[in-house]
Amino acid sequence: MRRSSTSGMKLSLLIKKDNLIGDLSGGFSAMLVALPSAIAFGLIIFAPLGGDFAGRGALAGLIGSVVLGIAAPLFGGTPRLVSAPCAPAAALLSMFAAGAAAQGLVPRDIIPLYIGIVALGAGLVQITAGLLRGGAFIKYIPYPVVAGYLSGVGTLIFLGELPKFLGLPKGTPLLQVLAHPALLRWESLLIGSVTIIVMLITPRLIRVIPASIAALGSGIAAYFGIAFFHPGLLSLDGNALLVGRIHASPGDIASMISGNLKAAASLDLASLQVLVVPVISLGVLLSIDTLKTCVVLDVLTGHRHDSNRELFGQGVGNILSPLFGGVPGSGTMGGTLVNVYSGGRTRFSGLVEGISALTVLLLFAGFIAWIPLASLAGVLLVVGVRMVDIKSLQLLKHKSTLFDFAVILAVVISAVSMDLITAAGVGIVLAIILFLRDQIRFPVVRRRTFGSQAFSRKNRPASEHALLVEKGSGTLILELQGQLFFGTTDQLYREIEPFIGQCRFFILDMRRVLSIDFTAANMLSQLKKKIVEGGGVMIFTSVPASLPTGLKVRSYLEKLGFSREGGQVRFFPETDNALEWTEEKYLNEAMPDRVHGKALELEEIDFFKGIPGDALVNLKRHVIEKHYAPGEIIFSRGDPGDELYFVRKGSVRIDLPLGNGTSHHLATFSRGAFFGDLAFLDRETRSADAVAVRDVDLFMLHRREFDVITKQYPEVAGIFFERLSLEISRRMRLNVIELKALEEG
Repeated sequence: MRRSSTSGMKLSLLIKKDNLIGDLSGGFSAMLVALPSAIAFGLIIFAPLGGDFAGRGALAGLIGSVVLGIAAPLFGGTPRLVSAPCAPAAALLSMFAAGAAAQGLVPRDIIPLYIGIVALGAGLVQITAGLLRGGAFIKYIPYPVVAGYLSGVGTLIFLGELPKFLGLPKGTPLLQVLAHPALLRWESLLIGSVTIIVMLITPRLIRVIPASIAALGSGIAAYFGIAFFHPGLLSLDGNALLVGRIHASPGDIASMISGNLKAAASLDLASLQVLVVPVISLGVLLSIDTLKTCVVLDVLTGHRHDSNRELFGQGVGNILSPLFGGVPGSGTMGGTLVNVYSGGRTRFSGLVEGISALTVLLLFAGFIAWIPLASLAGVLLVVGVRMVDIKSLQLLKHKSTLFDFAVILAVVISAVSMDLITAAGVGIVLAIILFLRDQIRFPVVRRRTFGSQAFSRKNRPASEHALLVEKGSGTLILELQGQLFFGTTDQLYREIEPFIGQCRFFILDMRRVLSIDFTAANMLSQLKKKIVEGGGVMIFTSVPASLPTGLKVRSYLEKLGFSREGGQVRFFPETDNALEWTEEKYLNEAMPDRVHGKALELEEIDFFKGIPGDALVNLKRHVIEKHYAPGEIIFSRGDPGDELYFVRKGSVRIDLPLGNGTSHHLATFSRGAFFGDLAFLDRETRSADAVAVRDVDLFMLHRREFDVITKQYPEVAGIFFERLSLEISRRMRLNVIELKALEEG
């Protein structure tokens, strides 16, 4: 009882009074568009089996339209989507049926069962894809592959229907018409031409009547106009120009289903194995066709479809359709657009389309027998031409898109000259090639700089900075990005290899790397060997803990031989840390007398050199000596204070709090440097945090004490402000150099 009430609730949600009229109008109009195509597609699928299967094909198209129209809206999730037999399914299954009939491996009467099994299997593929949330992956198939595949389907439909349009006897090659024009049947040519003309002009003249209905009606009228002068055409028996009788009674359908079930009992595993590739190909093709329509529908309605739920609903429909004797299908563009523009609002409009098709099946199947095959061929010729992606010709205008056009052309040629299954394989291979092309074309080195252009945030005296500018060209900094895989390894190798033997330190910034494969890791290993042989050091910075692929990068690299042994390979959390380490190497080698352990006296600090002796003595009496342990806060952002600090020993880190528990490293000040100058000058609150990195000894000078001294020694004020302004200017220029390097990189 509970399950029944739940189902009733779901149905009631579909049917709302405010939406009912629009859904009824939209669903019925969509049926008028979808049904003629469904019948035609059914005929295409069964045509290779002979003219006596024409009625079976038309019936299968009708059943498919009914079952898909009802099942897909109930189990799917996209409002206003109309599901029915489609051109891609017709083209693929027609070629499958033709191949099976030509090989003669099974009787013709069994081939419809094989068609049904392929359709059912495709439905299972779609359900599986939906349950495994594979809907997103189908969206990523490159446009050229999809365009080529659909253009190939359109071409096949056009070529397949052209003989019916011309009235040629079954199996007659098209080229033979040129030598034997008498093979043409003027009746078919006339009926088909009238159908095409009406289908093309109807949308421009009358928007209320669907073009396919008007076209079929005109084709039927043309047929009976010809029959007025040729009464023999008024008979269904042996009439090759008409669809023919359709056995659509419930008893006939039940008999067809039971016959299929009996035949299915005789199948073995070996006979089913040959169906695996067609099943997968059809499942993928129907999924692409559906989701493509859903994307267009999203744009029109502002609704966002659920790809996985829709695949599940389409899969259920494609399982049920062959069980009832119908053909598979997808969310169709034509019926869906008519539904939207005719007032359809909800999923109930899709149900209306299916129920309307059922009504036609039960009450008007007899009339379908009188539809001329040439008229259906005319409708499908227009459909086939419209499926060909003419816009792809624009790809020929640009050199960069020539390969994309070549992909489309290759898929079309594969579909026409071989089969759609082969075309699917060609499409998959070319999709991989397209991906590799795009990845290879994308630069793996985002930026390249040298240590003479980029510096650590550790503030240094002017003499040390000048040395780093001189020596910094020996440090190569590469900011990497994207995929490090076999397709991009050559790029990276060519960026590094010319500098081996010239540079000493090779810093690889890994923060924007998305993946690393074994080929790339092996290439890095080769580079490491060459760098070490050249006396260099390979440095990795900002190595992510793990990549989107789940790879633990640091441990992966260390397992491949990137360890700290001998100091030839190093890892740092940030590029700034690596730069500071390389700078210290240069400075310690060039200045062996640098003493880091001894605290400086006031007169030993560069800032105070040149100040008159008596003034310096007075300054010593006003400065305060301070000591801070590692991690101790000297001041925080927002604190009041106008003190200027001079580092006697150790180092101080300046951080900018970001408000989310993190901070941005602005600078590091070490022995001989000063900080706190902004608040000292403008007497505003502190703009950042100052924290002791290690044991720190400082000289602290209050602004009020400084003002007292400068009243007695005015020249001291000039020296102070000049040196403060020069240091601030130097820091700004360093920032400009770094920004310029970033722009050039």
